[in-house]
Amino acid sequence: MSRTRLRGFSRSDTTRAEAFSDGVLAIAVTLLALGLTDPPHRPGGLGRALLAQWPAYLGYLASFGYVSVIWLNHHQAFVRVRVMDRGLHAANLLLLFTTAALSFPTAVVADALRADPAGSDARVAVALYAGLAAAMCLSWVAFYQQLARRPELLEPDVEDTYVRHGRLRSWAGALAYGAAGLLGVLVAPLWAVAVFVALPVFYFVTSEGLPDGRDGTPEGTGSRPLRC
Repeated sequence: MSRTRLRGFSRSDTTRAEAFSDGVLAIAVTLLALGLTDPPHRPGGLGRALLAQWPAYLGYLASFGYVSVIWLNHHQAFVRVRVMDRGLHAANLLLLFTTAALSFPTAVVADALRADPAGSDARVAVALYAGLAAAMCLSWVAFYQQLARRPELLEPDVEDTYVRHGRLRSWAGALAYGAAGLLGVLVAPLWAVAVFVALPVFYFVTSEGLPDGRDGTPEGTGSRPLRC
């Protein structure tokens, strides 16, 4: 019995992409936790040493929140995606590429703030973090753009507003992280870190859409939640 010969890049289901993505996201969270270490200290100085590494705690809080929101959004996206093509695989890999690198600027920010919270190195560090965080948002823009170009990749009952709202929220995140980086460079690095901590909270709270101003229900249609 002969088999049909496959030509070019064939579309596939989402199973392998989801499994690979979950693995990468789990490793990304684990790498963040490795930045929390037992600080060197003299006998009786553990409490002071633990307090002195407060920048590491802030960095972990900001980055863990960000990766957690990415995981939630990713799960909700793949509830709606029916099949994958090459463009969607590329966008998903770009998202994982930026997410896996997040531990690097997190460590840089923690070290720079520990040395001098208002110094030039801290300003460069928050700019680096903001740049990568904005790149992660732009990878979501690419993801949604591919879904807009290839709506047949989606399940047939997906909300009409899902892709459009996803792109808007992703652009908003890129602009917000970019603005936070400028704030840290021009005003104070700690202000940027405060924004880094707050933005994942905002996206988690508004993960089902923004209120439409009439009855307080999330904007959009259908029973599935909106994600950025």
